[in-house]
Amino acid sequence: MDFANLRQVMVDSQVRVNDVTSPEVVGAFSNVPREVFVPKGMRACAYAELEIETSEGRAMWLPRDLGKLLRALEPEASDVSLVIGAGAGYGAALLGYVTEAVIALEDDEALVDAMAERFAEIGMDEAVAVQGDLAKGLADQGPFDVIFVAGMVETVPQAWLDQLSEGGRLGVVVATGRSVGAARVYKRAGDTFSYREVFECCPPVLPGFEQKSEFVF
Repeated sequence: MDFANLRQVMVDSQVRVNDVTSPEVVGAFSNVPREVFVPKGMRACAYAELEIETSEGRAMWLPRDLGKLLRALEPEASDVSLVIGAGAGYGAALLGYVTEAVIALEDDEALVDAMAERFAEIGMDEAVAVQGDLAKGLADQGPFDVIFVAGMVETVPQAWLDQLSEGGRLGVVVATGRSVGAARVYKRAGDTFSYREVFECCPPVLPGFEQKSEFVF
């Protein structure tokens, strides 16, 4: 199977046409082998326009949605990045292609080990997989210029925002309705955090960040 050709078709038909015009982000999608990050039995579908479950509670986004949020984060070559709930590591590999360094955070040791193997397989020296509590982020390695949350959440922990550098950006999809969310980019200015909503989408949910239901008499 000609994965290189399929990759280019994906870029042309799913990424560029959805206003993902950043040369750096397009270059990442064009060069990072998506097929390495999907289960072996699903590799024939690696470049199809669909979400692919990579492990329990983790799935790869549609290339369109992932590309749009990465573009909105405006990653720069000198940035240090963090991916929360990195799953198989594809989003982290894309950021590793664009930024100076990226840490892929997961709470499961097996996922971390598998990510490390994939990064080594594709020669992605800029990415490192680390195990930790997703809700706490990785304060001892911060601050980060870019933080990407690889799943839709209902709540955004303050700990994530606190780990942004001055001018740092946090990209996350926050649920706004049934299976629908708003892609937000938070930005830090001193001790103030503001956000803008850039588009609507419905990526895979990141478990563990549901709003607590209030008890009503």
